Amino acid sequence: MPINSVNIGNVQFNNVNNNAKNELHAQNSTNFKDMLKKAIDEVNNAQVQSDIATDKLARGENIELHEVMITAQKASITMQAALEIRNKAVEAYQEMMRMQV
Repeated sequence: MPINSVNIGNVQFNNVNNNAKNELHAQNSTNFKDMLKKAIDEVNNAQVQSDIATDKLARGENIELHEVMITAQKASITMQAALEIRNKAVEAYQEMMRMQV
């Protein structure tokens, strides 16, 4: 059933076709994918920074111990947060799979 144009004041809503819906869906999927990739990259970056700081300390380079500990804790916290988010997503998926249709 096609949806006709609707005029409300100065705003006009045109027909919505399947192509527009598919494009919107593709944009939303891409945005979620990009957001997820960015979050994973941030976790990885925190881990890499922690490794670099630890290596500098082990080689005796000019870096303070507290800076190394702070970067290590940041990396640990971001990894724990990512794991908790993953666990919640898996739990939500499992809950949906248990639903009866």
